[in-house]
Amino acid sequence: MSLLDRLPPAERERLREAGPKTRERPRLAVLTDRRTFTDDMLFERKLDGVRVVALRDGDRLRLLSRTGKVPNYTYPEDVEAGRVSVLRYLFDLLRLDGRRTTALPLRTRKSLLRDALDFRTPLRYTPHRVGRRLPADACGRGREGLIAERADGRSVHHRSTDRLKLKCAAGQELVVGGFTEPAGSRVGFGALLVGRYEGERLRYAGKVGTGCDPDTLEGLRARLARLARLARLARLEQDRSPFADEVRERAVHWVRPRPAAQIAFTEWTGAGRLRHPRHLGLRDDKRPTDVIRERGTP
Repeated sequence: MSLLDRLPPAERERLREAGPKTRERPRLAVLTDRRTFTDDMLFERKLDGVRVVALRDGDRLRLLSRTGKVPNYTYPEDVEAGRVSVLRYLFDLLRLDGRRTTALPLRTRKSLLRDALDFRTPLRYTPHRVGRRLPADACGRGREGLIAERADGRSVHHRSTDRLKLKCAAGQELVVGGFTEPAGSRVGFGALLVGRYEGERLRYAGKVGTGCDPDTLEGLRARLARLARLARLARLEQDRSPFADEVRERAVHWVRPRPAAQIAFTEWTGAGRLRHPRHLGLRDDKRPTDVIRERGTP
């Protein structure tokens, strides 16, 4: 007996066949400054990591990024999670037993998710709370923030105010458009030059050199080269700056704006630059032109 057979008739009517070409995507969240909510909101911890869609057919498992790519080569540790210390936090169920569940309320999808799997390492169920008040420890213990969703909301591909992200500190993805040569005892590179798109223009947001130890610096430069190979670019570097703004830096290697970096910072300046930026990691699950300046909604 399928778990879906236990659903009330009104919810079973929302189920649809999941065809072989049906593509599921992780839901997108809208940044918000709100701190008051309605009674039917569901709160989860915002995790610092890469979201993927996991498709299981018997013993076969496929992972897809939100752009539909297979991240096996850029995130091999996620594919072989049983061999390294990587955890997979599951927070939504988009299909089950050949049926799409995206039209079901979120609270129902999470209940099905909890019952459908045996949550043993490396799998973790993402706990949640329901109510209008934020959990008291929302920003405690170094947490990045919270995700707030309507408990009765459906899963949609586009960004929706039914799914909000509340950050404890400022931070977002930014496109890498260049890097400087290391100086002194530093290895790998000196700083990443990052920006965000306004229409078709890549606007400069500043340089980021904090947050990397020597091993990370060398690894990042190697990963930039690997991303270039995966994108089938003969060279990631180019002769001219990709930024629409003037960048006054010396010993710069300009690169094609392909990878994105997760950056933490305290605030945006009036000139559109980052204040006190800190590098958190590279990611390639987002199209560069989708990287825009995030602004909180009321």
